[in-house]
Amino acid sequence: MHESIKNEFAQAMAKYASGLKVGEGLAEGTQMGPLANPRRLTAMAEFQADAVKKGAQVLAGGKRIGDSGNFWEPTVLADVPLEAKIFNDEPFGPVAAIRSFNKLEEAIAEANRLSFGLAGYAFTKSLKNADLLARRVEVGMLWMNMPALPSAEMPFGGIKDSGYGSEGGPEAVEAYLNVRSVAIANV
Repeated sequence: MHESIKNEFAQAMAKYASGLKVGEGLAEGTQMGPLANPRRLTAMAEFQADAVKKGAQVLAGGKRIGDSGNFWEPTVLADVPLEAKIFNDEPFGPVAAIRSFNKLEEAIAEANRLSFGLAGYAFTKSLKNADLLARRVEVGMLWMNMPALPSAEMPFGGIKDSGYGSEGGPEAVEAYLNVRSVAIANV
């Protein structure tokens, strides 16, 4: 998050996260379901405890919901230091960890720092910055000024340690093709 709007954004994000309805996926009004398995509950608690120990502030969430199921509150962490585990491992849970930058190049370097590259999100009012992000952020899928909207027509997959190849889109058909070359001369 750009330094000039970090605090305002963090407060708005915390307010939004606090208003999300977490519950069973088929229940009326549910906006976010459970984590994949009980191990994720433990992992989320560890990610958060590590971040807080290193100086992060919990602005929203940060706890298990109830004592049954794998439900975790949507969590917003502010002022998260770079050495926090959450910025170095994939949390696979409902957490937004906020760090600021002053120059776009700093944000791009941070986005590319790790060996993961599944998906990225960026928000900008500048077409120049959108072009720079599209060219330099090393992810398999990049959504700008919108949430993730995967579809059958678009390739879905990561790069670096987040996967090789993709599914979906016309590129996915290539795995099912038997490409042949036939050359005939002077018949």
